[in-house]
Amino acid sequence: MAKKEAIVKVNSADNKITIPKIENMIFSFRGLQVMLDRDLAMLYGVTTKRLNEQVKRNLERFPDRFRFQLSSMELNELVANCDRLKTLKHSSVQPYAFTEQGIAMLSTVLHSVTAIAISIQIMDAFVAMRHLVASNAKIFQRLSNIEQNQLALAVRQNNTDNKLAEVFKRLDSENTQTQQGIFFDGQVFDAYTLVSDLIRSAKSRIILFDNYVDDSVLAMLDKRADDVSAQIYTCNISRKLSLDLQRHNAQYRPITVSIFSNAHDRFLCIDETVYHVGASLKDLGKKWFAFNKMEVKTKMLMDKMKDI
Repeated sequence: MAKKEAIVKVNSADNKITIPKIENMIFSFRGLQVMLDRDLAMLYGVTTKRLNEQVKRNLERFPDRFRFQLSSMELNELVANCDRLKTLKHSSVQPYAFTEQGIAMLSTVLHSVTAIAISIQIMDAFVAMRHLVASNAKIFQRLSNIEQNQLALAVRQNNTDNKLAEVFKRLDSENTQTQQGIFFDGQVFDAYTLVSDLIRSAKSRIILFDNYVDDSVLAMLDKRADDVSAQIYTCNISRKLSLDLQRHNAQYRPITVSIFSNAHDRFLCIDETVYHVGASLKDLGKKWFAFNKMEVKTKMLMDKMKDI
């Protein structure tokens, strides 16, 4: 009787055992919720040695699914994650873990009123823990679903942004450099504006194949940027054009004019982009003419000239 009274005094002291406190003693190993022998011994008011001795005397009541000994790896994990159990690191004996069924069986072998009362509290703690785990599982599942939906939405939004960027890029490209079209007689300013905009867009060089060149073409090429070169190929350099060119180059950035008689049509090369122009630049808009951006590159035309 003295021993039983001592047990009652230990567990009825100021340090009252509560369900939240017991929940902090529940661990998860091997997919099971368990409590350690030392924590159970403390709750029951006995030594860990006595608790395990009682179990050994009744081993038939404690199969492996009720009680198992932690492995070294499991013990290291426990010590690493729980500061209050760091003393176990130097223990020569691996602690035993009791499942919920094993804890229920303990109350039958410890033979004390306290053991029964504490076991009931522990069972309540396990039930509360199960409810907590179940609730958290639902919350985590909802969070996971939200994250997945947000990720899918972000992917769709990114794809949409990329498509819109491509559309705007193409629209911007089409707005800055018209691909093809037809001008009718009288559209002198429109045709002039088109070619002027193309000349202004050049980054490195402009090459013009045109057999009918005058000073108006020289003035038009002056709209290019300062670091852009200008080269004209024409079938004949008349005395007037030669004089105009000399006067022009004496005052403005030089334009090179060379004789080339193998071209019938007009080609305006803006960097590596080649435009086929149906009219000479000096006659733009005076009669119907068409223009279009070609698939060939400027380099191909220049390489072809070397073969001639």
